[in-house]
Amino acid sequence: MIGTHAELTSVLRQYNPWWTGTGMPDLPTWQRAAFGELFDWMQAPPVGRALLLAGARQIGKTTLFLQCIDRLLKSGVPPSNILYVTFDHPLLKLHGLDGVIKLWREVEPAADGVEYLFLDEIQATKDWQTWLKHQVDFDKRKRIAVTGSATPLTLQGQESGVGRWHTLQLATLSFFEFLQIKRIGEPPLPEVGSLQSLFDWKPADFQRVGADAVPLVGNFHDYLLRGGFPQCALTESMTLAQKLLREDIVDKVLKRDMTALFGVRRIVELEHTFLYLCLHDGELLDLPQLCSSLGLKRPTVSNFIDLLESTHLIYQLKPYGYGKEVLRGRSKIYLADAAIAPSVLLKGKALLEDGPALGRAVETAFFKHVFTRFYRQSIGFSYWRGKKDVEVDIIADIGGELVPFEVKYRSQHTDARDLKGLARFCQERQVRRGYVVTREMADFGITDLQGTPILKIPAPLACYWLSRGELGGGQ
Repeated sequence: MIGTHAELTSVLRQYNPWWTGTGMPDLPTWQRAAFGELFDWMQAPPVGRALLLAGARQIGKTTLFLQCIDRLLKSGVPPSNILYVTFDHPLLKLHGLDGVIKLWREVEPAADGVEYLFLDEIQATKDWQTWLKHQVDFDKRKRIAVTGSATPLTLQGQESGVGRWHTLQLATLSFFEFLQIKRIGEPPLPEVGSLQSLFDWKPADFQRVGADAVPLVGNFHDYLLRGGFPQCALTESMTLAQKLLREDIVDKVLKRDMTALFGVRRIVELEHTFLYLCLHDGELLDLPQLCSSLGLKRPTVSNFIDLLESTHLIYQLKPYGYGKEVLRGRSKIYLADAAIAPSVLLKGKALLEDGPALGRAVETAFFKHVFTRFYRQSIGFSYWRGKKDVEVDIIADIGGELVPFEVKYRSQHTDARDLKGLARFCQERQVRRGYVVTREMADFGITDLQGTPILKIPAPLACYWLSRGELGGGQ
């Protein structure tokens, strides 16, 4: 055995101080929107599955686990029935899942009732899918939550775990969560359960709320620069915040996770591919051009892109359509957070002076917000590109109703001449309503686009309301 019994026991007790009556480590008083779903699942899973909390590194998965454990302890769960482990620790990783569970029960005998297991970075352990399947199938006393910063669910072992876990996708901090973690006071804005409800507002309502929301603009720009990683958001220095994002998050995924989990050896080529995607965030992926620019073969680049998506650094948005339209169409690439590109490219605050780059960052942020808000409802997302290169940035298919979103974040006024793609899509698909995400608060309101009502909503307000408690219902 690598590591003595005493050493392993000491490590395990360090991660589980509640076994000895020691208080929990200092935890944030605020909670992410995902906390409620995590806690409800651990209390009463709707189906016999484990819960997989998936998301990028350093976005708060461990904090969510510890907050959930704290709530369970306060609700009366015996401390010995709760286990927290992170398999980032080398000794625990080498000891394996069964070894850790056995050690737990040697040092802390089970009490009556349900056992709660919180397993961090489970993808670092051997055959974790098979182990999780057996636990779910044969031990109904356990409730298990696991995390994965790099989740190879679509790679080896997929069949062994299919149907055995429910995935809770955790994105980087939303704009509302960013305001909460930085303790920034909110302006006096009304609660909006869905953006759709804004179509019932009167012109005076838009004018009043737009004026009240002006203080959001500066904070929204700060959010785009610092990003949605809690450690970066709380760092006072903008330069240091972007350095942390670049070196402690992105570099670790590219240089450590890719090698350890996926066996990637061509790290330099992978870094170049990711740098290219940062330069083209929010754009259609031109694989031939990418391959030509980097001197790489198409299968290699395609594999890199799939791996980057698996490690939660990018999203791939497919074209709207069916069959060959989707299979032959190019993907649109969004980075997982709007601050990644300016941090990797060393732009700093210069992003705010670069109109096209700022527009791409806003589109990336908005896509993350609308995707996070609705993905649990099995809503399909795509983009649309018509003839003569007219397009719509994001299409949501909500129960058969198509809802288009176009992002036009620029200082000049947006009128019908700038919305030809949106107008054509609404006419061809008989869309009932659409949205244009703008920059100026003065643009806030309803406009008619060739017979289709369109809500023009400033990006700070759109992201704020989409993430304000992630309220249910409506688009």
